[in-house]
Amino acid sequence: MPSRVTSRSLVIAAFLAALAGTVSLFDPAHNVGPVARAASGFDGAVPATVPVAGPDFSGIVERYGPAVVNVAVEGTGRSPVDEEASPPDHGLTPGEPRGSRSPARPGDQPVFGLGSGFIISQDGMILTSAHVVAGATEITVRLSDQREFTAKVVGLDRPTDVAVVKIDAQDLPTVAIGDASRLRVGSWVLAIGSPFGFDSTATAGIVSATARALPQQAYVPFIQTDVPVNPGNSGGPLFNANGEVIGINAQIYTDTGGFQGLSFAIPIDIAIKVAHKLAADGAITRGWLGAGVQELTQPLADAFGLPKPRGALISNVDKRGPAAAAGLHVGDVVTAVDGVAITRSFDLPPKVADMAPGTRTTFDIWRRGTATQLSITVGELKVAPTPAPAKPAVGQGRLGLSVRALSPQEAQAIDESGGLLVQAVSGPAARAGMLAGDVILAFNGEPVSSVASLRALAEKSGGHAALLIRREGATLYLPLTLG
Repeated sequence: MPSRVTSRSLVIAAFLAALAGTVSLFDPAHNVGPVARAASGFDGAVPATVPVAGPDFSGIVERYGPAVVNVAVEGTGRSPVDEEASPPDHGLTPGEPRGSRSPARPGDQPVFGLGSGFIISQDGMILTSAHVVAGATEITVRLSDQREFTAKVVGLDRPTDVAVVKIDAQDLPTVAIGDASRLRVGSWVLAIGSPFGFDSTATAGIVSATARALPQQAYVPFIQTDVPVNPGNSGGPLFNANGEVIGINAQIYTDTGGFQGLSFAIPIDIAIKVAHKLAADGAITRGWLGAGVQELTQPLADAFGLPKPRGALISNVDKRGPAAAAGLHVGDVVTAVDGVAITRSFDLPPKVADMAPGTRTTFDIWRRGTATQLSITVGELKVAPTPAPAKPAVGQGRLGLSVRALSPQEAQAIDESGGLLVQAVSGPAARAGMLAGDVILAFNGEPVSSVASLRALAEKSGGHAALLIRREGATLYLPLTLG
């Protein structure tokens, strides 16, 4: 799998001693407790089994383990591992390449990978991760009884990292599907999969967080756990304590390539919804707004005059998208859609994505201290070309910045009419996370095109400011506390 769990066993010797009528925890003759005494064979006692506290997942493994499969993939060129393991995505990968058959041309050698999956229908429908099977020329599914089948991809969806594959078989064991929305932080969970090719490996832990937002994963509120998962676990099921699948193990956060205590699963309700659409249509249609969002922090809320950091801050608007056509601006804060409150920025993309293209919807927004509404007709999300790299920006003087105006060629390269290139950073700008190479586009909503204009805006601003910058092809706001 693109990262520690200790034993939670607890010896309950004191409790056993109480049940046996023992008054003291320690034997006065040997100065050892009754459990240790029995285990050591004192007085001819038969060694006792020491009970331990904690969940017993053996029944779940026995009942549903046969429905968990190994997924082996073969392709050419770069392996799925190479695609998923490079930072900063920290993606769970299908496994390390197992070699090549011949010294073919660079970029055209056979590559192999491993992942996991689980059977959801007796006639061979299997859920797994999209990154496990994407680009595969051959997929082999091995069951727990060692039978192997060639599988075909029914459909895959990269935005949610969900794929459905099918094998030609009947009367197969299946998993039980649970309700991920009922998960609670601290609940025990179990993963079964094939880490590093070790089939039917069971590992357990607890739910660390729910609805976790991850970079570049706009449509999935991940379940975070401390379950040990590794390359090869991708696509395998995450069970609750009742033996129901509540997620698909999909990613780990790692600096080493292995488990480091942070693993993430796709909620099963999202996965099943995607699977049904893939089975019916082979693809997913999503609504498109044509706007980027970033999290609204308290300092940014202060800068925009909001009492609380609630809503989705618009940090980028596609000039050719539905949002621009409806008049949505960079710096607007979306507080509700069709009367349903938007609490965090992460709430907005999946809500829009679930809308059918052509849907007309009402946005409640906060713009420069005033609440207003916009009517927006949702478009259809299509694969867009990768935007040209953008250069960041910043200001000067009170802000702790050394800047210069962009040349016409630099401005054209990042598709901006103006901006200031940050050359050096210190003071408030450095504390806000400004970097040399950033491009400053606006100060508190006012476009910035010269050093003089930035200095004037900074001098008349209050204690808080929001700088709109461009960095590596994306725009975002940085909050500055000026004192």
